[in-house]
Amino acid sequence: MLGRTDLRGRLPGPATLRGMLPRAEVDVDAVAHQVAPVIDAVRDRGVAAVLDFAERFDGVRPGGVRVPADALRTELEQLDPTVRAALEESIARVRRAHADQRRTETVTQVVAGGTVTQRWIPVARVGLYAPGGLAVYPSTVVMNVVPAQVAGVASLVVCSPPQAAHGGRPHPTVLAAAALLGVDEVWAVGGAQAIALLAYGGTDTDGAALDPVDLVTGPGNIYVTAAKRALRGMIGIDAEAGPTEIAILADGSADPVHVAADLISQAEHDTLAASVLVTDSVALADAVDAELDRQVAVTKHTERIRTALSGRQSGCILVSDVAAGLSVVDAYAAEHLEIQTADAAAVARRVRNAGAIFVGPYAPVSLGDYCAGSNHVLPTGGCARHSSGLSVQTFLRGVQLIEYDSDALVKVADHVVALAEAEDLPAHGQAITARFRGTSQ
Repeated sequence: MLGRTDLRGRLPGPATLRGMLPRAEVDVDAVAHQVAPVIDAVRDRGVAAVLDFAERFDGVRPGGVRVPADALRTELEQLDPTVRAALEESIARVRRAHADQRRTETVTQVVAGGTVTQRWIPVARVGLYAPGGLAVYPSTVVMNVVPAQVAGVASLVVCSPPQAAHGGRPHPTVLAAAALLGVDEVWAVGGAQAIALLAYGGTDTDGAALDPVDLVTGPGNIYVTAAKRALRGMIGIDAEAGPTEIAILADGSADPVHVAADLISQAEHDTLAASVLVTDSVALADAVDAELDRQVAVTKHTERIRTALSGRQSGCILVSDVAAGLSVVDAYAAEHLEIQTADAAAVARRVRNAGAIFVGPYAPVSLGDYCAGSNHVLPTGGCARHSSGLSVQTFLRGVQLIEYDSDALVKVADHVVALAEAEDLPAHGQAITARFRGTSQ
């Protein structure tokens, strides 16, 4: 089921290797021409345009955008107790892990009379997007809201697409998750129009203000990503999310039943989802193929999973040894990377590029999706080489306070003037010397 690439005995350089590895082909620019009119319409016509697009794309026209607060409470009251308990446990673990990410203010005395203070100030208002396509994602509500709350964001709005099956509101479990987290502002809007409304704001059908946000986070489809790209600058964004990915670095000690199950778990998301096995064991690769055939046939979303696993974005990479496997997974820079090798903890410490690393046989990606305490909004498409997943830091801005007294400034004045003259910016130097005219330096 998984196509194979044999790199045993040869390991190309990073640039060549990246080009050889399986990857979903997603061209965000290809849909820019479809997204631009949506953004323009929301900018010009506000909620009226949003409701038109909901009718066109979601098959339902909500009466308004903002979901009433009592509807959130009702969905929480009616939530299956088992699901509520699971969400409560997820929230508690994610909150516990993210609490340690909060940075503290630091003051550095550079010289006597001169300090630089690093402050961390939360973004004032954020929009948190929870998709509503092939699956329901209350877990994404948790992963977005908790770090924003820990960061101290004062104003949060959750957006999720309206659904015809639920009277033009987002899925009830999404609403219940928001209520459980204490979020009382939820908008029934999805797609590119959601990102545009978050950026421009508007007035709801009942006359209530829908205030714009400063930052938008959360994954979405290619149209959501294109809208985030187009509006970046007017709003901050966390990342441009692509199809989900799992890579598993495994040796002959790995259990093929576990490996196959974990590859399938990510393929379940989408036909473009990527499942990649990197191994130095042909025996394991053969056993995983056999397990995939067996397990895919009896799982719920068989055709979706089979399409994803047989697509060009998925595959098995054979390598000479675990060291070569590490080079491959660093070049791939997976959203989710599992290490299922002997001495997995030591191997995991040698990885440089991954959104999140799941160590050993009892830390599957699905644990991180829900209840590990880590965040599941992670960089895709190789972006883990330079970017991090969603965290408390996403919602904080570093602001420096520079405080110098007269003596401290006069002692460095000549250096500032010299550098200003070297850059042919004499007025920069004069802004220093103007403070000391008529005085002896």
